[in-house]
Amino acid sequence: MALVNEEYGFYVDPQRCIGCRACVGACAECGTHRGRSMIHLDEIDRLASTQTVPTVCMHCEDPICAQVCPADAIKRSEDGVVHSSQKPRCIGCQNCELSCPFGVPIVFSGLEQMLKCDLCYDRTSEGMRPMCATVCPSQALLYAPKVQIEGMRKNKPLREFTIGDLHVKTRNAVMVPDNEVPLHLDAALLIMGGI
Repeated sequence: MALVNEEYGFYVDPQRCIGCRACVGACAECGTHRGRSMIHLDEIDRLASTQTVPTVCMHCEDPICAQVCPADAIKRSEDGVVHSSQKPRCIGCQNCELSCPFGVPIVFSGLEQMLKCDLCYDRTSEGMRPMCATVCPSQALLYAPKVQIEGMRKNKPLREFTIGDLHVKTRNAVMVPDNEVPLHLDAALLIMGGI
């Protein structure tokens, strides 16, 4: 089996997202996704302006979704890609869905299986870009050599996140302004409306 080139990175740049949903449509057209999009487009209302943010799997170094799967249906390949659950192992328990700090996995009713962004593994392992990155008109979603992206963008890639007491390192990166304070989210405060 071919592997994804580790010199390439996947980048989400929320400041560039224009909310066109081209990524959502392209993801659903990917041959392995069975007509379902693995990307969520979240809308964030910031008082008077609306910001959209594409949410894709961050491909954690130590994926919590795989840790909590009682059926051992979720695997991370040696190139760092965390794959959708394997049928018939997946029992549709939703542990992965509830535990993901980024809210990515979805257990689809009817399939009773968790599906999520797999970095279009059928494409990226053959040297092609993920579907979403091929259609994004504003380059909010990018798949390219790490040295190229990190050298041409003024924003810096963030691959480490603190969510409550949880520290997460990821394969994919979110581009943030260079002067940003490191992200620290407290899920309990978010749920209770304290943030």
